[in-house]
Parts: sequence; C-alpha cells; structure tokens
Amino acid sequence: MKLKTKLLITFLIIVFVPLSLIGFAFWLLKMVAFYSGASLGLQIDPHMLEDLETEMGMLVAPNFMMCMIVAIIIILIVTALALVLWIYSSVFNPIRELNIAMKNIADGNLDYQMPKQEQKGELGELSVNYEEMRLRLKESIEEKLSHERQNKELISNISHDLKTPITSIKGYVEGIMDGVADTPEKMNKYIKTIYNKANDMDRLINELTLYSGIDSNRIPYNFHRINVADYFQDCLEEVGLELESSNIILNYSNLVSPDTMVIADPEQLKRVINNIISNSIKYIDKEPGLLEIRILDEVDAIRVEIEDNGKGIAARDLPRIFERFYRTDASRNSTKGGSGIGLSIVKKIVEDHGGYIWATSKEGEGTCMHIVLRKYQESEEKKKQK
Repeated sequence: MKLKTKLLITFLIIVFVPLSLIGFAFWLLKMVAFYSGASLGLQIDPHMLEDLETEMGMLVAPNFMMCMIVAIIIILIVTALALVLWIYSSVFNPIRELNIAMKNIADGNLDYQMPKQEQKGELGELSVNYEEMRLRLKESIEEKLSHERQNKELISNISHDLKTPITSIKGYVEGIMDGVADTPEKMNKYIKTIYNKANDMDRLINELTLYSGIDSNRIPYNFHRINVADYFQDCLEEVGLELESSNIILNYSNLVSPDTMVIADPEQLKRVINNIISNSIKYIDKEPGLLEIRILDEVDAIRVEIEDNGKGIAARDLPRIFERFYRTDASRNSTKGGSGIGLSIVKKIVEDHGGYIWATSKEGEGTCMHIVLRKYQESEEKKKQK
C-alpha cells in the first residue's frame, strides 16, 4: 500500500470513527429510554415522548456530557494508539532499517543487506533501489580494486621484462668492449643477440603504450586495402632474422588467389602477427623449433593459421588466454616473462578489424592461432566502371 493511501486512511479514521461512535452512543441512549418506558407498560404518545425526552435531557445532561467526554477521550486515545502502531510498524521500521543500512555503506561495509520485508509502494521501491545501489557500488569498487591490482601487476611485469633484455644487452656490449668477441662469428652472434633483445624491449614498450588506449578505444587505426600475399610475404621477411637466430624452421603456404585483398591497418595487423610469433618463439621447447604459417581461403574471408610445435597450452587455460593479465606461467621466476596483455591486445585489434580469433592446442605438441578476416569485395558499380 502506498504511503499516500495510508495517510488518507489515517485521516478518515481519525475524523469519522469518533463521530460515528458518538452518534451511535446518542442513538443507543435514546433506544434505552424508549424501551425502558415500553417495558413498564406505558402508553407513550409521541408528543409526550418528546416532552419527556426534553425533561429527562435536562436532568441527565450533566452526567451524560461527562460520560460522553470521557468516552470520546478513550476512543480517541485508542484510535490514535492503534494508528501510531500501524504507521510505526509499516513506515518507521523500514525507514530505521534503511538508515542502518546507509550507515553501513558510509562505514564501508557493502556486504550489509537489509532484512527482507514484504513491503510494497514507495517504501518497497526504496528498499529495492537501495539494494541495487549497494550491489552496483560494491561491483564498481571491486572492479576498481581489481583494476588497480592489474595495473600494479602490469608495472611489475613490464619492469621485470625490461630489466632482463637490458641486462643481456649490457653484458654483450661489455663483452664487445672487452674484446671477448674476437672473431667475426662471435661479433655477429653478439650483434644479433643485442638486436633481438632491443626488439623485445621495443615490443614491451609498444604494448604498454597501446594498453593505455584500449579501455578508452583510442587505438589509432589507419585502414587501407592491402594485398594479402604481398603483405604476409613482407611480414615474414621481417621476422625471418629472429626465427633464424632462435633455430626455428619456418614453413609458409599461401592458398588464396594473388589478387585477394583485405581492409586493414598494416601496422596494427603486423603487431598481431609479430605478437603471436613472439609468443610461439618464447614457448617452443623442441630442437629444431617449427613454425607454420598458412593463409587459407574461406570464400568471403581469409583464415590465417600460425602453428608451432611448442609445449602447448593446458585445456583449463585455453579459454582464458585472451583475458587481460592472464598468464599460464604465473610465477615471475619464469624465464619466459611476458606482460600478460599481449594476447588481449591481439584480440582487441582483430575484433576492431571486424574479424575474430581463437586458439587450439595440445599439451606437449603445440599451439595454433586462427585469425579470420573478411575479404575486400569490390562493388558491382566499380566493376562496371572498370
């Protein structure tokens, strides 16, 4: 029942109940006087009855008025008490419970729940709204705390992973300065290692920069029509040196037509390919390592498969590898390192290109990443113009 309705009922009860009872008392007194005369066998003429009532009224008026005043006071007290108890139980109790709940929120206790009451109307809606507010506030604070923990973890991961290549670069540079690389072969090996470590640092810094723009959708894109065959051939030439230095054999096959085009940002798509290949290199644990890249035709789309013969991913971890900060090797003592945001960035970029990505893997055998991108379809008008 709505509060407005309760107040209206209260008003009507306070006004009409006393009046009704007073009227009933007058009527009852009149009936008593009438039937008392009838029981004595008196033949009462109506006119005589009126004169008699007037005379009796004059005699009993003081006592009657006193009785009526006392009766009215008792009736009003009982009525007011009943109404106060009703309003207290249906209005003030819920408000008191809500006040206690709000104090708990002010003290930071977001787990406090109001006692369940079968309230309807405004107070019921207020209780429901409070509970929704509490849950949303709790969720927001938990999300904020989680985000802060993730940021701290990211800084820790990036710091650790930057320190590792910097230490290696310093060591190899000192070796060159001290004359340890005294043969062309050693010098070439040292320079290649320094180059690879510098690439690792560059990748980590780029991930950190790109991460700052993910939540606000501020990743810069510059979309173009690109030829699939030419583009992936260029990408493989760039990663060839790193694969060679890591003793990894590359097998590449392109099964799409030479004129197949896609709409993509070349730099961001290259980031996707390089990130996946870097992950594969990191977790290949066999000699020699093997990396296969296949470009497959899917009628109105292309599918890029990047498969390695690494240690694979456990079935329990596979559904979560694209989650931000998720690491299958949680220990920071791991030599593999990694910021934990690489694959989440990959997923974000692929989806922003209108595509989708997933992974298949078997422990001990390797992992395959699947990327699907839509082909560029030229409109009929442009074909006719040509």
